[in-house]
Amino acid sequence: MKTRPHDPSRALNWVVVALFALGMAWVEAACVFYIRSLVDRIEPYQALPLPDSAALGSVELVRELATLLMLGTTGWLAGTTWRSRLAFATIAFGFWDIFYYLFLRVMAPWPQSILDWDILFLLPLPWWGPVLAPVSIALLMIAGGTLVVSRDASDRPCWPSRLALSICFIGTGLALYVFMGDSIRVAGQGIGALRSLLPVSFNWPLFLVAWILMATPVVELAVRRPAAQE
Repeated sequence: MKTRPHDPSRALNWVVVALFALGMAWVEAACVFYIRSLVDRIEPYQALPLPDSAALGSVELVRELATLLMLGTTGWLAGTTWRSRLAFATIAFGFWDIFYYLFLRVMAPWPQSILDWDILFLLPLPWWGPVLAPVSIALLMIAGGTLVVSRDASDRPCWPSRLALSICFIGTGLALYVFMGDSIRVAGQGIGALRSLLPVSFNWPLFLVAWILMATPVVELAVRRPAAQE
C-alpha cells in the first residue's frame, strides 16, 4: 500500500482561495466601515444599533446574500468534486470572516477586543454575539475544509460520516439559536424591537456545547488515516 502522491494544484488552489477571501474581506470591511461611519455606528453595541433606514437595510440584506454567493462560486471554481467545492467554499468563508475583523480593526478603533459584541448577520433575524464566537467557528471551517481538499479525489472520496455530519448539524442549530435567541424573543414585537435590541449576555456554555458538536467532523477527519492507493 502506498499513499496517494501530493497534488500541487490543490495547494495552489488553496492559496488562491485564501487570497481571494482576504481581498474580499478588505472590501467587505471597507463597505461596513463606510456604512457605519455614515450612520455613526462604528461601535455596533450602542443605542439603536440598527438605524431606521429602509434603503440601507434593503441594500445590506442583498449585500449579505451576494457575499454568500461569491464565496460559493469561489468554491465551485476551485474544486473538482462537489466535496472539494463545498470544502473550498468553507475555507473561503473562514478566511473572509477572520480577516474581516482584522481589517476592520485596522480601519477603525473597533473591535477593541475579541469579546466586543457585533451584529453578525441580518438574515432571517439579527444575529448577535462577541467577535470570538464567529471567529472560532471560522477556524473550524478552515481546518475541516483543508482536510477535505487535501485528501479528496473522485475515486477516493474524503468526507465526514453521516453520524459526524448529523452531530455537526445539531451543533449548528444550537449556535444559530445562541446568536438569534434574543431576536427570536422580541421578533413578535415588530421591526422596531429588533432594531433597538441590545443583548445583555451571551450564552457561552451553550455555545461551547455547540462548538464541540460542530468540531466533530473536523476531529473525525483529522484522526482518519488518509486513503491509500495500491
